This record gives sequence, C-alpha cells and structure tokens, in this order.
Amino acid sequence: MITEAYVYILASQRNGTLYTGVTRDLVQRIFEHKNHQSDGFTHKYSVTNLVYYEKYDRLDQAIQREKQIKKWNRDWKLELIEKFNPDWQGLYPDICQ
Repeated sequence: MITEAYVYILASQRNGTLYTGVTRDLVQRIFEHKNHQSDGFTHKYSVTNLVYYEKYDRLDQAIQREKQIKKWNRDWKLELIEKFNPDWQGLYPDICQ
C-alpha cells in the first residue's frame, strides 16, 4: 500500500512554463504526463519535464504544500527549482531507479 505522497513541479523547458501537482505515485504520474495520457494544461503546453519534487509521509501534507507553492510568485518557484536542480535536469530517470 502506498502511503507517501509527492509534490512535484514540471517544466516545458528551463525557465519555461511550470506546473505544480501532487500524487501518491510519482513514477506513474510523471509517465502519464510524459505520454500525454490526460488532456489538460500539461498536455496543451507540453509541460512534461520533472524538475522538482518533495516526498511526504501523508497525502494531506503534500496537498498543503502544493497549495502553498501554487500561491507563490514565479520567481520563488524558479528559486526553489534552482536550489534543488540547478541544471534543470529531467529527474524522471532518477525516480525510476
């Protein structure tokens, strides 16, 4: 049973369009974004590159953090990504290991 949850940020490219989401299964959810398995913002704007994530023990914690990040201005989000992933490398291969 999956008990942890994740907040994640996707980008279309470095300093490009950003999307913040929450999920219980990070690998599966990013796979869905990458393969355009759901219509919506990420599909429309090709926002599929995982550049940031945080892990939480409980879903409610992750949802609270997601809401907090979504309220931030763009510069704060970019700073968060830069500190975690300065080269804006796609992190999907790392989480699949």
